[in-house]
Amino acid sequence: MAKSSSKGSGKPIPKVEINLKISSGQRDALLKTLRDRFENNGNRHQGLEWPEIQARLEARPEKLSSLNAMETTGGEPDVVGYDQKTGEYIFCDCSKESPDRRNICYDRAGEVEREKKGVFLGGNAIDLATEMGIELLNEDRYRELQKLGEFDTKTSSWLSTPTDIRELGGALFADRRYNTIFIYHNSAPSFYGSRGFRGSLRV
Repeated sequence: MAKSSSKGSGKPIPKVEINLKISSGQRDALLKTLRDRFENNGNRHQGLEWPEIQARLEARPEKLSSLNAMETTGGEPDVVGYDQKTGEYIFCDCSKESPDRRNICYDRAGEVEREKKGVFLGGNAIDLATEMGIELLNEDRYRELQKLGEFDTKTSSWLSTPTDIRELGGALFADRRYNTIFIYHNSAPSFYGSRGFRGSLRV
């Protein structure tokens, strides 16, 4: 059984579970969910057509597995762009608030620091993103996402952090308050029940 602890509440912190296995029925349901979300949020992907995107997904089952992991952890992934150079469609976690991958620190080194103090977290953003096969949003991509809607108005999300900042012990996160995007810093071992991370996936 995985060890767990909490930040002052006395309640155990459950591990963030990532399941990349997807049955044929789950695959069909996921494609329908993605199609419906695509059709209901046209402002995020003007000029793009769903049949072309679905064809690429069906030819790349590993991408569907990653999208399923995003969906089942509350990310509500949707298409937010198209790379004309590579021909790839770009999906991103578009949930209004930070996905349900919370009570996590920034990376494994930060998690180890917590474990030395007897605090066992839900995981860490870097390893979870890698396991899911997605990329953690950096500051630029986070700002681009915020042009498509209002995200993280009550929560915050870890951001991919420049090496020079991380080497000094810090990590970046961001949120939206007062109709403004704020980029902040914390020590990498920090964790909060209101902070997860957002990722992107190229298909």
